Amino acid sequence: MGSRKHNTAERRKEERKTHFVARLNNVPTSPRKMRLVADLVRGMDADKALYVLKFSPKEASQRLYKLLLSAIANYKEKNEGQRLDESQLYIKEIKVDSGRMLKRIQPAPQGRAHRIRKRSNHVTLVVENREAEPVKEVKETAKSE
Repeated sequence: MGSRKHNTAERRKEERKTHFVARLNNVPTSPRKMRLVADLVRGMDADKALYVLKFSPKEASQRLYKLLLSAIANYKEKNEGQRLDESQLYIKEIKVDSGRMLKRIQPAPQGRAHRIRKRSNHVTLVVENREAEPVKEVKETAKSE
């Protein structure tokens, strides 16, 4: 492996140590409905997102609620010494991709048939600690007179 590939692989490995991922595959809800709920909580703090999902009337919100709990449990697993109250977890990334589609046929008038596509989706949720973010230093320009 070349040095450039090796360096990028090492950098990616370091980034994964601060990301805590949970995935949900083949959810029997259309991706469009799931994205509505995902957009509600994208970028929110984890505890605030839990409250929003718990009291949202949409069916997809209960699935995302459990997924967020799973991502928080993954954080606890990797960081046993830290308290969850002190950590500032937030939803860094949430992706909803389309999954497999079940194709069914429904009878229609005059001997025809309409195709029904029962859609499903895959959800990927990444939780990160705000304290673990690298702080960008701002260089002050020295005024030379």
